[in-house]
Amino acid sequence: MPKKALIAMSGGVDSSVAAFLMKQRGWDCTGITLKLFDKDEDEKADRTCCSLDDVEDARSVCRKIGIPYYVYNFQDSFRDTVVKRFISAYEEGRTPNPCIDCNRFIKFEKLMRRSEELQADCVVTGHYATVEYDEEKGRYLLKKSVDLSKDQSYVLYSLTQYQLSRTVFPLGEMTKEQTRALAEELGLINADKRDSQDICFVPDGDYAGFIERYTGKTYPNGDFVDESGRVLGEHKGIIRYTVGQRKGLGLALPHPMYVKEKNLEENKVVLCDNASLFSRELLANDINLISVDRIDEPLRVCARVRYNQKEQPATVWQLDDDTIRVVFDEPQRAISKGQAVVLYDGDYVLGGGTII
Repeated sequence: MPKKALIAMSGGVDSSVAAFLMKQRGWDCTGITLKLFDKDEDEKADRTCCSLDDVEDARSVCRKIGIPYYVYNFQDSFRDTVVKRFISAYEEGRTPNPCIDCNRFIKFEKLMRRSEELQADCVVTGHYATVEYDEEKGRYLLKKSVDLSKDQSYVLYSLTQYQLSRTVFPLGEMTKEQTRALAEELGLINADKRDSQDICFVPDGDYAGFIERYTGKTYPNGDFVDESGRVLGEHKGIIRYTVGQRKGLGLALPHPMYVKEKNLEENKVVLCDNASLFSRELLANDINLISVDRIDEPLRVCARVRYNQKEQPATVWQLDDDTIRVVFDEPQRAISKGQAVVLYDGDYVLGGGTII
């Protein structure tokens, strides 16, 4: 009797090809699209993943490859574990990563539990990464995709050993070009579909506008100041700025200045020159370790502090059960509270945490 696989399908080409590959390998597959928000919550939601058009694309693919298809309503969980966390982070001066939260709390927690209820053996997604089992360590490992330009291991660092044991990433050994070519060969409706680039619930990229509409709050103006406290002008609400930002400040300055930090108590945004954005070390908590159970002594790693960054040489210490300290060999630009630091040992994810 074939094993059962639950395929998370966004309507895009990656998850569609992942579904085909699992069916080709002999799995008993079911396609699933997660309904995460109502269009009414944002008038431009039909431009994002999991819109009505995307549901129909996913349904069409499932019909073509001959597997059943369902839509699950996870709106309440998405609102509580992704949207509200996103808003709270901006209100508290941090820079969130909602894609990591969505993977952590929705796809690999909520959907994983649903797969258990349906007696499925695994959850499958179209992420570009690979899961391996290390017999010697007795641990499941998360490895980068062979297509490094599309590698998504950074946003998957929170996967637990149990979740990794029940997850399959069929595209980890493929390039994006190979994925699209296979979709074209199969005649899938979304073979040439553009990849989603935006945060799904903020399709226009206006984070502050979304937060104001969602909460019904207004965020008061305050002062832009330099590092000495000298007032440089007026900002338009502290949620509108992120560390490292230069454009959109609305100031006429004699030289380029960037957001260094946000002082919530005094409602001030501190600006600095580019050199002052660089620092060598960080602390992170809410950690998850994958290839090791614990870091017992200083360990040489490579680390990333944002999704598109190339890994940088560093040393990591584990300070307690839930905190690590990372010191880079060279100063890094705009390390931001709320973002993830992900640690690598070669092509494998050692683990990661949330920068504090």
